[in-house]
Amino acid sequence: MKTTMGDRDCDRRRILNVPNVLTMLRLALIPVFAVLFMNGRMIPALAVYIAASLTDIADGYIARKYRMITDFGKLMDPLADKLMVITMMVLMVLKGIIPLILVILLAAKELLMVLGGLFLLGKGKVVFSAWIGKIAQLLLVIGLILCFFTDRFGMWGLPAQLHVTVLWCGTVLAYAALCYYALSAFRAYRAQNLNHSAN
Repeated sequence: MKTTMGDRDCDRRRILNVPNVLTMLRLALIPVFAVLFMNGRMIPALAVYIAASLTDIADGYIARKYRMITDFGKLMDPLADKLMVITMMVLMVLKGIIPLILVILLAAKELLMVLGGLFLLGKGKVVFSAWIGKIAQLLLVIGLILCFFTDRFGMWGLPAQLHVTVLWCGTVLAYAALCYYALSAFRAYRAQNLNHSAN
């Protein structure tokens, strides 16, 4: 089947909708964040991170409300989020703000979540997020934000390693959530097999 000029224009318009443009803007903000962070401009770098997070909230809301969900958005939206967080954490390791082991553990957890999600998608199953996963994410975000103010902890009377402690708590809960999702997926998969056997 031939693809006409009109079809290509239609595809281009679908990709260049508001949510996808916001996603591409978030990707463009990653190098901006990196340059600011590596030059010690922590508050402007934090502002860029917050702006990127706001575009994430906005594109998801607009895509759902106005039915602008596309395959491009499904792929690039979570990818943009992960690239921003991974970039931030790698730079913080290079600056000596957080230990490398935290980044390795969180990257491994994300990889396991992606692989598990793909497996469940192939089986037609979805495991919904649980409260423990939401708390873990909240702690990780708080820990990352604290990383921008480590040079002020002494002035504020805070423990020097407060940010690392919060990130470790978030990491432990993230793995607890991973175990919960794995158990839920196993139960759903077993129930599906039992239903097939009964039929």
